[in-house]
Amino acid sequence: MMADSGPKEVAVIGNTELTSAELDNNIKNTMVEIEKGTSLLRKLEISVAEAEKRTGKNTVNMQEIYTVYLIETRPVDALTEGITPDSLWRRYSEFELLRNYLLVTYPFVVVAPLPEKRAEIVWHKLSADNMDPDFVERRRVGLENFLHRVASHPVLCNDNIFNIFLTEQDKDWKEMVYETGFQAKADSRLKAVNAAFRVKNPDGRFTELKHYSDELQTVLSQLLRVRARVADRLYGVYKVHGNYGRVFSEWSAIEKEMGDGLQSAGHHMDAYAASVDDILEEEEHYADQLKEYLFYTDALRAVCRKHELTQFELEMVALDLACKKQQKEELVTGTVRTFSLKGMTSKLFGQETAEQREAKLQVLEQQLKEGEEAVKEKNTESDEFVKTAWVDIERFKDQKDRDLKEALISYAVMQISMCKKGIQVWTNAKECFNKM
Repeated sequence: MMADSGPKEVAVIGNTELTSAELDNNIKNTMVEIEKGTSLLRKLEISVAEAEKRTGKNTVNMQEIYTVYLIETRPVDALTEGITPDSLWRRYSEFELLRNYLLVTYPFVVVAPLPEKRAEIVWHKLSADNMDPDFVERRRVGLENFLHRVASHPVLCNDNIFNIFLTEQDKDWKEMVYETGFQAKADSRLKAVNAAFRVKNPDGRFTELKHYSDELQTVLSQLLRVRARVADRLYGVYKVHGNYGRVFSEWSAIEKEMGDGLQSAGHHMDAYAASVDDILEEEEHYADQLKEYLFYTDALRAVCRKHELTQFELEMVALDLACKKQQKEELVTGTVRTFSLKGMTSKLFGQETAEQREAKLQVLEQQLKEGEEAVKEKNTESDEFVKTAWVDIERFKDQKDRDLKEALISYAVMQISMCKKGIQVWTNAKECFNKM
């Protein structure tokens, strides 16, 4: 085996340099540690069984119509201790609150997205009304998928707020979430943007991941738009076959020998035209799978923004420490390296006394100790964030590759089946014509 004499790829985590091999080894070890945790789905069946429209008053005391979803939980094994079958109703807004809480509490996790609140990128025959029964049903499926994603996550599944969300119909559930103080921990969008522009030593892998999430969002958006246009055309092609059925039926009425054959062929065409509704309903299922990963791109960028903010804060405390060290040096030597108000003051009013310098030196010494502790703390925080975030990113990549591969293959199989049905319809029509 030949030795690799080329330069080793090095990743910088905080102020620590790790080779790619060392970083991969750290990630693998951490993944083993995390995977030791038990997925909630191994002991608990979770389903969003049904949706129901209700009427009530909102926060401004106005009447509104809204949808609630029935969450049912039951033990996988009837002998499991401490778990009893349960059911409760939750609104979509409560799912949103839960996800926002998870995003803030676990910033290193690529948190699964919720299904869309209102239909986007749909073909023209599909209703965009968020109260449409078909849309509500697809959203019910999406909410169940969201719960399964969280329940199967090695970290999120153990969260107490999540478990209470599933099993306890507590009117004060929202207050319990707010009492965690998660809102105070949330980073402002402006702060994150500022960090993105001002960070000097960004981790190249997170920068690359952010670019990838942007490109993935673009590709999936284009794919969904193409699919919507194809669905429009497909609907028209199928429905126009109903005209064949009508014409063949009318023609059969004026023929004696050919009448039965034409009538039968017309029935085949009518059935073919009617089948498009079920086909496009099945297609929506695959479109929703693509939309999930379209929305996942925001979760990826959220992890990248948090890393930029963590790195920026580390750089700021390191810069402050460097400034304090320079101030100490200037105070000890009595020289000022750069133009400053302090230097101008010394020239105008004379040098400070020994006692004044000693007092300032003591203050600086204390500030230096605090600064070194702050740098050490931020360095540790940055190292830990990168380690845990990259573990979850690798987990997400495996999940994404597996899910999208399965969805695309299933979509291709559905298209092949659809084409075979078309061939079969015309084969049946041919046999009808042969019998005339």
